[in-house]
Amino acid sequence: MNIPPYLQKGSTIGITCPAGYVSHERVAYAITVLESWGLKVIVGKTVGSEHFYFSGNDEARRTDLQSMLDDPNIDAILMGRGGYGLSRIIDDLDFTQFDSKPKWICGFSDITVLHNHIHAQSGIATMHSPMCGAFTRESENSDYIQNFKSALFGEDLTYSIPPSPYNRAGSAEGIMTGGNLAMLAHLSGSVSEVETDGKILFIEDIGEHLYNIDRLLLNLKRAGKLDNLAALLVGSFTDNQDTERPFGQTVEEIIWDKVAEYNYPVCFNFPCGHQEVNFTLTLGMKHRLAVSADGSELTLLR
Repeated sequence: MNIPPYLQKGSTIGITCPAGYVSHERVAYAITVLESWGLKVIVGKTVGSEHFYFSGNDEARRTDLQSMLDDPNIDAILMGRGGYGLSRIIDDLDFTQFDSKPKWICGFSDITVLHNHIHAQSGIATMHSPMCGAFTRESENSDYIQNFKSALFGEDLTYSIPPSPYNRAGSAEGIMTGGNLAMLAHLSGSVSEVETDGKILFIEDIGEHLYNIDRLLLNLKRAGKLDNLAALLVGSFTDNQDTERPFGQTVEEIIWDKVAEYNYPVCFNFPCGHQEVNFTLTLGMKHRLAVSADGSELTLLR
């Protein structure tokens, strides 16, 4: 993977909304915090713009993101929010300028589409990170927001993870990949498909019925995406729903069943995903994961 240059004071970060709508108010405090880090901020035209569910029609969102991908003066791009919408524009984006001068792409949820497309087509690392709504007066000094800053500025990153009875002990090294489970399954068979062989696969999701989590994981399993992992890292699965007639398994049991036959390490409880505490993962870079009964440790390797 090609690693974009890390930021420093005076670097410029752009904010755009290639998917769902986000208001100026929701972005305002993020701008304040980013500027306090010594960064210059450029706000795209899609911030505060709306077109039904989206932050503008497909062409407006594509144009705004394209301008930031092409701008040589922008060093990183932070997404205003996720939601849904990148799949509608991903094949119309031109990554020629981005490939020649890579920059950090930051976000999660629907941004999983962009992360995996860039990994598959350009071989450039990206950041699975909080987006603008995570920046508030109460959170700006939190561990997870400061962790995002550390990731952007190229500092050492090590994470301690609480134990889980569903963990499988062991240690592994591999490139980190993955993101939102629904989006990973959605990308199957496309040019943006996730490549998992020999890698640490990270998954998380929100608001899914338990039977659909089962189905999404079976999609990955039947596509061979769980066969040859270095390790599986499980983030938060929040706001899960059940049917009137219960599915009969918890999220942890559903996930464990899909990987029980393999022997690679499995780590639950990583604090990343659709929840308040959302640490940053540098996708496309090598990590070391050590899983034990007493807890786990994840370290970014350089």
